[in-house]
Amino acid sequence: MYHNSNGRITSKHHFTNYNMAPLMQILLKALIGLICVRINILVSASFPYYGTKIGALTRLHHGVSGDVYAVDSRTLFIKNFNYDGEAPAAYFYVGSTAKPSNDGAQRLRDERGGVTALNRRYRNKDITLPLPDGKTLRDFKWFSVWCDEFAVNFGHVSIPGDLDFPRPQKIASLKGVHAVSSDNIVIVDAQTLLIPNFSYDGEAPDAKFWVGRGHRPSPQGLRIPDENGKEIPLRRYDRKTIVLTLPDDLTIFDIGHFGVWCEAFTVDFGHVRIPEGLNVPPSLKMLGISPQSRLNCEVLYDDLAFEVRWAVAGDSIVIQLIAKLDDNEYMSFGVSKNHEESKMIGSDVVVAWVEKDTGKGFAVDYYLSDKSQCSGGLGVCPKVNIENGTNTIRLLNAAWVNGYSIVTYQRSLQSNNTLDVPILVNLSQAIVWGIGPLNERNEASYHTYFTRYSTRIDFGRQPIWNCPSPEGSKTGGESEEDSYDDNQQSNLQSYSAHRITLSSNNTQSEEFYDNRPQALQSPSRRQETRPLQQARPHQQPIPTPKPTSTNGAWDIPAIQCYEPEDGVFYAQMGPTGGKHGYSAITGHVGWGISWYINGLLIPEINVVRGKTYTFVVEGGIDADIPAKYHPFYITDDSVGGYEHKREEDKKSVRIFAGVHRSRSGQVSPTGVGRLCNWTPDVDGPPADDYQSFGAYQRTLTLKCDIGEPGVITWTPDRNTPDTVYYQCFTHRYLGWKIHVHDTCDDSEFSASASEKHEELAPHFNPADADAEASIRHETKMESELLKLSSRA
Repeated sequence: MYHNSNGRITSKHHFTNYNMAPLMQILLKALIGLICVRINILVSASFPYYGTKIGALTRLHHGVSGDVYAVDSRTLFIKNFNYDGEAPAAYFYVGSTAKPSNDGAQRLRDERGGVTALNRRYRNKDITLPLPDGKTLRDFKWFSVWCDEFAVNFGHVSIPGDLDFPRPQKIASLKGVHAVSSDNIVIVDAQTLLIPNFSYDGEAPDAKFWVGRGHRPSPQGLRIPDENGKEIPLRRYDRKTIVLTLPDDLTIFDIGHFGVWCEAFTVDFGHVRIPEGLNVPPSLKMLGISPQSRLNCEVLYDDLAFEVRWAVAGDSIVIQLIAKLDDNEYMSFGVSKNHEESKMIGSDVVVAWVEKDTGKGFAVDYYLSDKSQCSGGLGVCPKVNIENGTNTIRLLNAAWVNGYSIVTYQRSLQSNNTLDVPILVNLSQAIVWGIGPLNERNEASYHTYFTRYSTRIDFGRQPIWNCPSPEGSKTGGESEEDSYDDNQQSNLQSYSAHRITLSSNNTQSEEFYDNRPQALQSPSRRQETRPLQQARPHQQPIPTPKPTSTNGAWDIPAIQCYEPEDGVFYAQMGPTGGKHGYSAITGHVGWGISWYINGLLIPEINVVRGKTYTFVVEGGIDADIPAKYHPFYITDDSVGGYEHKREEDKKSVRIFAGVHRSRSGQVSPTGVGRLCNWTPDVDGPPADDYQSFGAYQRTLTLKCDIGEPGVITWTPDRNTPDTVYYQCFTHRYLGWKIHVHDTCDDSEFSASASEKHEELAPHFNPADADAEASIRHETKMESELLKLSSRA
């Protein structure tokens, strides 16, 4: 972190090799898509154009004056605003009474987004003011500069009830030769055209976007830069939604048509007429505001530069996610079903990623019915796995730029789909996010970082850029007045202050197994400018680590064929151990939970043919809660999750223990029992910080639900393969290997070791399994824990 010359705290990683301007253009161009508007009564525009003029402020006190315009339904623009700044408590107000008063009045944030009194002087300043969230000009009858302390009106203008404020307008669609076509074009503002689903075969030598006076194209027209700002011949387009900006000071009021024109051969490929007098908003450039000011941005996880940018466009919202991700990682963002608290269960999220080799992007609509791996449509699943036709996400753009994954997508604010959670635009709502690995199916695995505290966003707020400034921001020495003018020109924060809030109780938003995020934001960020900031949790001292193996995997001691002597194993659930655990050991992406056998994270187990082994299973018994239901079974399948395999795949899988087959061939699990979880210390460091499992294991606490364990027995024989696997019947990749031997006569198997196990692990009678307490589990594991402690 560092301070720039303006005193703003900035994150370095947002600047290094990363020019944000093109990315913001991508989102700006995407956000306007599918705007639902109606053609309005045509009016004549006056120049210069600032929207529909409401009137001039009455000149009553303190030199207040200026002309007030409606930019659109939710934005006011004051041209040449004056005020001497000498009153003690003056504010901008709007109200619903017949004339200015304290009754029915609502205070506006100033042009900088501030909430303090107007204590500075204005001299012919042009300022833009947003209305209160969720309100439009239809809700108010006046705008005033009002003094709270003395209840005095310094100057006001009345807002007519029938005010025809500017709004985007639909016109005709393109249709012509060379496959030129589009949906109805939208005039977004006086300098911006949206062409939905534009197509062109790309075969002409010199096709350009073209505008001109009159109703038809001619050589006297003017070429228009394409959506990338270039004036080169058009390439092939296949139903692509694009946004075009008229250059310089050219506006839609200056032109009579728009189309595709072959400049070299003067051929019209297709055009539309621009109706006269369209009542559309002025462009941001006409108001002296940078286009980026139409975008919202918030930092979700600063350590990985994870940002969400968005803008509401009609009945849709366009969202852009950007993060610095590793290979095979996803980023996810969505809304909680509970509007007040960030809860993963029931949330509606998008899982997005970019393939770095190909640059291909993905945005997949997910519904989180449970905190479990997707199995049979339950858990963290793509919606199409649950019900066909439920994906409501439209991918707009994707890119991988200098280590940053960028995905832009669109969704409806409301939906009749029962799996969708609506996005609100009239009040704040809780959001959820996560970053984690993709499994081999390109489905989201258990998140590494996630929404730890309840966090809310007002999606309908006036645009605020609460992210580090893009490259090109002013850094030279400026006066306060110069800085103010520059902010008015290009800083999104000039619109209004943020509306993102954190729940006041600071409670954790969900349970988790491991890999807690270190902090939602770096502690040096200022709270007033970075609303998603969270304090870094207090961290416990980390035990002295031992050297790690070359791939970073912890050294988990195998359970040898002579131990435990009574052949009893306790199978329970626990955390995967972050980057040193399951994934590093197995080479597979896990779910965040794994089997623990006798207190060890997925140890390799050695057994002997002809000996009977007992597995006391405590992986959960409630099949209605997938996150707490993990039947234990032994199979030759290295993946697991037999229940949800395809029927043709099941035919190639052998199961040796843990299931019952009915006469009809139906397979049901028998390795079920109460749930016991090895749980990490919530105040301690994450698993990644421990370089030995022994050190990490000492921080785990076994917590068990009320109930009885399950028991299965297994006797490997000559038909048992040399390598089999203990797995979860309902979920994939939770277990590991069992090595099956003919004898157990290795010379290193000493009598002393057997004696030690006999002393530490009293004989277990399977008949007593129902009453077996977990405390005995710790006694049986003591020899393994001693090994780990000595290695840590």
